[in-house]
Amino acid sequence: MKKWSSETEIEAPIEQVWKLFNSSLEEMQKIMPQVIGHEPVKVTPEGTGSIFRQKYKEGKRVEEYDVETLEYLNTPDTKKLKIGFVLANMFEITALYELAKVNESKISFSYTATNTALKWYAKIFLLFANKKTVGSFVEKVKQTAEAEHKR
Repeated sequence: MKKWSSETEIEAPIEQVWKLFNSSLEEMQKIMPQVIGHEPVKVTPEGTGSIFRQKYKEGKRVEEYDVETLEYLNTPDTKKLKIGFVLANMFEITALYELAKVNESKISFSYTATNTALKWYAKIFLLFANKKTVGSFVEKVKQTAEAEHKR
């Protein structure tokens, strides 16, 4: 299993950043434009255990998979969303998004991703995976949230 983490501070209210992860497909696409579908399959009252069918477009290829909510916390000062899914029957992936209020207009944002190869030959792909993707995503969330906050 490979694991990468990155964190930053974002100059925006916690609820504004949270809606990028926990809202509509339109909001999600601001930080993940490759996600072209996000339909509920099963929604639980507590969030954990909810399943959404996502469609992800990479070039001309579209992958469809079920994303399960593994952890969910939504309090005024702390937000946490951990999801898991299997991609192309080759990789088991988790993504953990954690937001903590620093003050009314600043949060701490942390993103941790794991990737486990499910087939022996898929392990080769993990040799070329790096932290750059996680860092780029954290920066995209920061830029998007701060730009919207300044409007």
